[in-house]
Amino acid sequence: MKAFLAILAVVMLGACSRHVKVNTAPAPAPQVTFQVTNGLSQAINVYLTTAGSDVLVGQVPPNSTKALSAAAAPAGVSVSLKARTVDGTRTYTRDDVVLSPSYTWQVP
Repeated sequence: MKAFLAILAVVMLGACSRHVKVNTAPAPAPQVTFQVTNGLSQAINVYLTTAGSDVLVGQVPPNSTKALSAAAAPAGVSVSLKARTVDGTRTYTRDDVVLSPSYTWQVP
């Protein structure tokens, strides 16, 4: 019986030990932020257009400025911006924009 327990202990210790390789994840791409100034009396939804599809990047309250993140577009890529009033009656666009933290879009 003692021999069986000794063998069982050795097997269990061998089964519990394993080599673990730890890697770090690649650094995430920095998100590009830009400023949108809404001079209208109602809020606007701001969209980023790349490859023909619109991605909502945020809402800017009336008469205010807000920093928005363009996670859908890598830095240095030319995109189009679209702002639509929350009631959907007016749309503003800006084409061929290369986003950077210093970029500010004034609507209207």
